[in-house]
Amino acid sequence: MSTQWRKWLTGVGGPLLVPLAQTIAPNWAAGAEAAPTRVLIVVGPSKHPPGTHEVAAGARLIQSLLDHAQGVPPMAADVIYEWPKDKTILDGAATLVFTGDLFPGETLENSAEVMADLTDLMNRGRGMVCLHFATGLRQQHMKESEDHPLLRWTGGCFYKGVARVVTATLTPEPVDHPVLRGWREFTFEDEPYWNNYFGKDGPAPNVTPLVSSMLPPETPAKQIVAWAVERADGGRGVGMVVPHFYRNWGIENMRTLALNAICWTAKLDVPAEGVRTPRPDLAAFEPVSMEPQPRPKKTPPAAK
Repeated sequence: MSTQWRKWLTGVGGPLLVPLAQTIAPNWAAGAEAAPTRVLIVVGPSKHPPGTHEVAAGARLIQSLLDHAQGVPPMAADVIYEWPKDKTILDGAATLVFTGDLFPGETLENSAEVMADLTDLMNRGRGMVCLHFATGLRQQHMKESEDHPLLRWTGGCFYKGVARVVTATLTPEPVDHPVLRGWREFTFEDEPYWNNYFGKDGPAPNVTPLVSSMLPPETPAKQIVAWAVERADGGRGVGMVVPHFYRNWGIENMRTLALNAICWTAKLDVPAEGVRTPRPDLAAFEPVSMEPQPRPKKTPPAAK
């Protein structure tokens, strides 16, 4: 069963996109004249403080944005919070979008089964997008050769890099790529990881750097913060190491970048103006907090 988000309201400053919760069958199971392109959004575990990551609210937001995306063929997006026992929903997905703390393929329950299913899907040419910490891997996930399938599925990962909140400017690379359509350089406060990992020999020939930032601010060097891969199996992948703060989904340029990536990995044509949506009401997707909250302080053990 799936929670759908399908209601339009008009608000101050233009159309607002807000959710209407209904417990019904997944979008793609409903009868339709033309079958929509199916997108599966997978929410992994997260222990980050409210207002940061907000992986469930972010997934619901993405679902609603895709359901109402402009300039592209119809899409049907569904959100899952655990790996499905019924694989039908996996078989129908053109691309999978991951949110969570670390790559959910390694952190969801029964990770061996999850990774086996993902290997099968990727071998069949399905797409994959990982957002922010969902690009992340730890040493225990890597082979001795510091290799992992995620490097081939999306082109890179966040591994032994740097995570720090800074004011950063994200700049599209000077390449002709559909993911770069319709958005411009923007500056925001966030946690764009740097020193991202593309394998021991650097990015493979089929990996395209998409977005860069000069990081860290005090000793700036060009860092790749979003990238794309076109795989030999016909699939496409994108890694994008933002957003850390939920509120940054309010930035239109960032939303367009993320939606372009999802549509491109689903093998849809990205319009010249990028994938557009009405301005979302972020609070309507039920984040724990709109603004970042500090981590709870650990209570010291009582003196004996």
